[in-house]
This record gives sequence, structure tokens and C-alpha cells, in this order.
Amino acid sequence: MSETPATTACCTGPSCSAASMAPLPLPQIPDDGERMVLRISKLCCPTEAELIRKALGGMREITHLDFDFMRRELILRHRGASRIAIDAALRAVDMEPDRTTVPATGVSRREWWMTGLSGVAALGAELLVFGGIEETSPWIAGLAAASILTGGTGTLKRGWIALRNLTLNIHFLMSLAVLGAMVIGQWPEAAMVVFLFSLAERIEVLSMDRARNAIRGLMALAPETATIRDAAGAWRTVPAAAVTVESVARVKPGERIALDGLVINGRSDVNQAPITGESVPVAKEAGMPLYAGSINGSGVLEYRVTADFKHSTLARIIDTVQEAQAKRAPMQRFVERFAGYYTPSVVGIATFIALAPPLLTGASFPSWFYNALVMLVVACPCALVISTPVTVVSGLAAGARRGILIKGGLYLEQAHALKAVALDKTGTLTHGRLEMTDCIVLGGHDRERMLRLAASLESHSEHAVASAITAARDQGRPLLHVRDFEALPGKGARGSVAGERYSIGNHRLLEELGLCRPEVEEILLPLERDEKTVVVLASASEPLAIIAVADRMREHAPEAVAALRELGVAVTMLTGDNRATARAVARHAGIEDARAELLPEEKLAAVEELTTRHGMVAMVGDGINDAPALARASIGIAMGTTGTDTALETADVAIMNDDLRKVAEFVRLSRATRRILWQNIALALGIKGGFLLLAGMGVATLWMAVLADMGTSLLVIFNGRRLLRFAG
Repeated sequence: MSETPATTACCTGPSCSAASMAPLPLPQIPDDGERMVLRISKLCCPTEAELIRKALGGMREITHLDFDFMRRELILRHRGASRIAIDAALRAVDMEPDRTTVPATGVSRREWWMTGLSGVAALGAELLVFGGIEETSPWIAGLAAASILTGGTGTLKRGWIALRNLTLNIHFLMSLAVLGAMVIGQWPEAAMVVFLFSLAERIEVLSMDRARNAIRGLMALAPETATIRDAAGAWRTVPAAAVTVESVARVKPGERIALDGLVINGRSDVNQAPITGESVPVAKEAGMPLYAGSINGSGVLEYRVTADFKHSTLARIIDTVQEAQAKRAPMQRFVERFAGYYTPSVVGIATFIALAPPLLTGASFPSWFYNALVMLVVACPCALVISTPVTVVSGLAAGARRGILIKGGLYLEQAHALKAVALDKTGTLTHGRLEMTDCIVLGGHDRERMLRLAASLESHSEHAVASAITAARDQGRPLLHVRDFEALPGKGARGSVAGERYSIGNHRLLEELGLCRPEVEEILLPLERDEKTVVVLASASEPLAIIAVADRMREHAPEAVAALRELGVAVTMLTGDNRATARAVARHAGIEDARAELLPEEKLAAVEELTTRHGMVAMVGDGINDAPALARASIGIAMGTTGTDTALETADVAIMNDDLRKVAEFVRLSRATRRILWQNIALALGIKGGFLLLAGMGVATLWMAVLADMGTSLLVIFNGRRLLRFAG
């Protein structure tokens, strides 16, 4: 594999008539030949991509080309292609790959100076005209030439390259407009057009960089160093990228956590908002997970590293967000196709306007030629085409910041049309593990003593119910010593503690012991009707405590279901659990359509039936058995913390903190994205259409057209970036 990175420089401006900011690598790239990655500073959008395709199109050794406009990288696959030949072909279209690895962004001081000088010269020429000096004066021509040379050399050069390669792009259109204005004697206006276009380039570079920074901001979350314990037991600071799995690391109060891990010592509150979107810090102690990029609270934590720097949760989020941009939204693809017809059509109309009136009616050729030049400037579709990728990138970044990891712009846009959501039960609506929900002590006994006694008996069992009871006791107090322990299959267990015989088991065991009294039944039956698993701790003579365990419902599940209904989305529960438990969970969650005892293939069939009935359907799950349904659904959504690797890989969206309310938030984000996409399209087409009409009427001027083009581009960029402030 050959990967040759190089620097990144600024975008070449309104030339971003671009369709996407697709990342590396594109999932659909075939594994056909060797892969080469070249960083090209001038690669900003499809304007340059089209030139590159034409430059490399004749090399039969190259089998596939793709472009990452976010990183400004060319990704190609080839079979024995010469790097020297590739560089030469790219150099011929002014797209030579960079040689250094430090990416540069923004606008250089020299570029600002050149633009400033161009503006001063252009303004001087205009002032002389307003002062009554003839436009053909050597002073005006000299100032205009100085403006064009300082601000427009790059544009004219790229326009010539576009002409040689028969490519209609903004550089060609601007070059034609400037040269045409000079031919008909409009030197001051040609100079002002050059200056305004140069200024537009600089401003758009800054605006696009801010949009790109939405992704770069994620990369800056993880610190570059970590404090680890070496073989001698001493703590030392090393590069985070050098830390291996199973190393023991330490994080002090207020520091960012460098790597994923499991806490082995210490207690603290950790702000996980950058990763999971949770607004409240989460208490951490031994055995609990930590995520790279999270911020430690007031305590010192020691943790065992579970993933290296490149495979941390944060790294996976960044990779997913960048790769997500490859899956372009339907509206984005539509806009690209539309722009492919739009520009040639407007150029054709401009040619007709320049030639038809003079030839047919004898009208003034310079006047109509000037109107045609205005139309050519307006013909640039950059504002229209750039509006979609900026909006989609902002939406993806906004989702990632709030713990919603969306794997493609396709899913971000499609979710606005969701009509139904199918929810798995175990691990999705519930936590997926048994927990003690009730401990009712009888006869005035001490609760902590009874719970400690029950945990001591259950500690000898491997049953999930036993584990839940053992975990619920006071961990600071040791278990009691149990003698003569005996498991009672299907009923419970018994053993002796301090010479006294105790039993713990189900309703059936209590009846066999002759201790099932009416007052106990009054407590047992409601718990059992609520589909909880109930055990009773008893001595030889009396019941001592009633303990219930259940797979506890997630705290916000009812709120999440209600939020989806408010959005007009129907909710169905699909589970492999028994019908009684499914009914109980559905009742508490507020779900009317609950389907139980389903095998994986039956969940798949249920999703297909919902799709037939509703159209756009999402499936939310966490287990391997949910994978077929996740894959079949219009949008598959996995629980990011409890979800299995299979579910996470199959799903299109991951909820990083397992908060089901994020599903409704995802739908709202999609609808906001859709609204802004339509707003941008309407703005771009409306303003362009208005100026085309003015140009046809002979009212618009060249500098007005450039201002309109620049203003529209900036307007749609800023409008798209509003999604970064999405509040849910």
C-alpha cells in the first residue's frame, strides 16, 4: 500500500461549486489494485475533482478515483501506476500533490496582502472614473491592470487550465467575464470583479474551515499524552498513541481521559458529554468503563486500558463521522445532478443573449455582450451545490456532539420521514440485566442484616437472580460464612449461618416449608403480577424478607415513547421474552403494540410487515438476535454501550449513552436538517434566478453579480452551520 500524505492549504474559494465533502475511505470503493492517498492543497470541491478525473482518466493503470474534500485528499486504486507519471499529470492541471504532512488551513498573510492591493487598485480606478477621467485613460488602465495582476493571476491561470480541459467551472466563467470586460473597454469593472472574487475566495475559505472544524473539534478531545504505570511501579507521562492495551493509566482531577478503559481504583464523577451527550457527570468506581475524551471530576482514577489510541470510542466516532459524509443524502445527489444541467444551460442562454439581439435586431453588441458576461458570473452553481454538504456535515457533527452517531448523510436526511419505530425490549427498553427492585422486611428485622444474609446464601449460586441479590448488598461489609449449603433445583437454596438454618427461594419453596401466610401472599402476588421474580428469605420458623428482582426499565423509556408519538411516529415492541413480561414492560412504557416470543427471523418479518404498512421504519436494538431486523429496517439504530459488535456494525445509527430519548432527538435533527436544506436550495435558486432576470433586462452589473454569487455562497454556509447549535 502506498500512502503519500501532504499538506492541506486553503480552499480556492467560490470554486466550491461542489457537491460533497466525502471522506476517506469510501465504503463502495472496490478492492481493485493498490491504494494510494495523495493530499492536494488545492482540492476543495468537484471543480478541481473534475480536472483531476480528466488528467488521470487516460491512465489505464488507475482503476478507481475518489475524493475526500474534508481532508483534501485524492484516493485512487491502481495496478502498477507510476507515481512520477501521476504527479506529472496532476501538475499539468495545477493539482500537484503536497510533500509535507502538516495540514495548513485558513488564508496566508501574503494572500490577504495581494487581495488588499488588488482592492486598493480597483477602488482607485473606480474613483478616477467617478472623477470624470475617461475609462481609456492610461492611469485607469494601469490601476486596473495592477488589480488584475495582484488579485486575479491565479483565477486566470486556473481558467486557462479549465479551457484546455474543456471544463465549465467558476474559474473559466470568471476569466471569461474579466477578459470580456477588458475587450469592451470596461477596465475598472474588470478590476473590481477580480478584487471581489478574490475577496470572496478568502472569506469562503474561512467559512468552510469553520465548517470543517466541526469535525476537527472532535479530534482535539483526546489528549496526546497519558500517565501510565511502568514495570517498576512508577508513574510516567508517555504519548497516548504509544500506550498498549492492558496498561494501567491514571487520570487526575480535571484532566481529560486519554484512552478507553475500566476503572480499577478510585472514585470520581466523569463528564462524558463529549462522547455520550449526557448533560450530568456520571459517577465512576471500580469496574465501570471510561471513554477517551471524557473529563475527570474531583477524584483520582486508575484504570486498565481496554483499547489503544486508534481504536478508542472517540476514534471510532471520528472515523464514523468522516466516513458518513461519503453516503450522500438523496437531496445532495439531486442537487449535483441538477447543477450538471444548470451551468451548461445558463452558458447557452448567455451565448444566445450575446449574439441574438445584435444579429437579429442590430442592437449594440458591447451592451448585450456585457449582459451575457453578467449571466456567466451568475451561472456559477457554487452556492446551490455547496449548501448541501455544509448542512449535512453540520448535522452529522451536531449529532455526534449529542451522543448520536450517524453513519451517513443518507440516514440523517431519511429519518425525517420515519413513520414507525420498532423497539427491542431487553437491553433497549430495559437495562438488560437483573437488578433488585424490592426488599420488604417482615417481623421488624433489620433490612441490611436480612439483605446481607440473603446475599451470603446466594453467593454460592451462579443464577442471575442470585447475582442480582449479591450485587445489591452493602459491598463494604463481608459476606457471612455459610455451612451445609444445598441447592434446591427449581426452588432455591438453603444453608446454615451461625448455627441457624435458613432458606431462600420461590413461592413454591415457601409453600413446601409451610410458611406461606396470608400477609406474605398480599405482598407476593402484586410483585408477581408485575412480572418480577420474587424470592423469600426464611428461617425454620418464619419468613424474614421478600426480595424482588427484575430487568429494570430504562428511566427515560416512557418519556422516549411519548416523544416519538408526539412526532407522529408509531411505536412497536419486538421481544423474544415471554408474553407476560412483554405485556408488563409495554404497559409501563406506554406501548400498545407489543409482540413477544419472537425468534430473530420473526423480528425480521415483523419489521417487513411494519415497512409495508408504514413505509419508513426504524429498528432499535442491541443484540445479535436484532441484527437481521436492524439490517432490514429503513434505518437501524443500535444502543452504543450495551450493544454487541454485530448490532453496532449492522446499524446505521448508534446511541452512545443508550438514552432512548435520543431516537426522537435524531428524528428532530433530521427534520431540522431537511428544513435547512430546502431553505438553502430556495435561497440559492431564488437569488440566482433574480439576478439572471436582471442580467437579461440589462440592469445588473458584473460587480453586482460577483457580490450576489459571494453573498449567496456565504449565506447558505452560515445557514447550514446553524445546525451546530441544534439543541434537540
